[in-house]
Amino acid sequence: MDMNGVDQPVEGRFDGVEHRFPLRVYFEDTDLSGVVYHANYLRYLERARSDMLRLAGIDQRAVHEAGEGAYAIADLHIRYRAPARLDDALLVVSRVTAASAARTLIHQTVRCADRVLAAADVVAVLVSPTGRPLRQPRAWLNIYAMLVAQGG
Repeated sequence: MDMNGVDQPVEGRFDGVEHRFPLRVYFEDTDLSGVVYHANYLRYLERARSDMLRLAGIDQRAVHEAGEGAYAIADLHIRYRAPARLDDALLVVSRVTAASAARTLIHQTVRCADRVLAAADVVAVLVSPTGRPLRQPRAWLNIYAMLVAQGG
């Protein structure tokens, strides 16, 4: 919230080709042991990916609202290394590692200070409203190609 009591959206930023998305651990994120429940990392990763794509110029909302499809996660590998705890300031770092007509690969880490708490490799695919795979728009592939080339 800002000083007027208005909720402000959390936004990340690009640092070169890496997208950095800050967030804080709230009580609702933790389990009975006081650490972040493992499934909540998936929510953190999703928020960061969505923010990264929006800032890169990929308008998922327009494609979805036009009935042309949406991204779905086809594969996800995550390794938990250390727990996050209540009130920790986290940073999700994301970068596109490859893209083709059918899929986009994204590497993400969840960090607290200089520690990597979790690392994930994600495969996102564009699917039609009926769930069939679609080719990604050429403009999106151009954006991904630029991000991959600059990171390479």
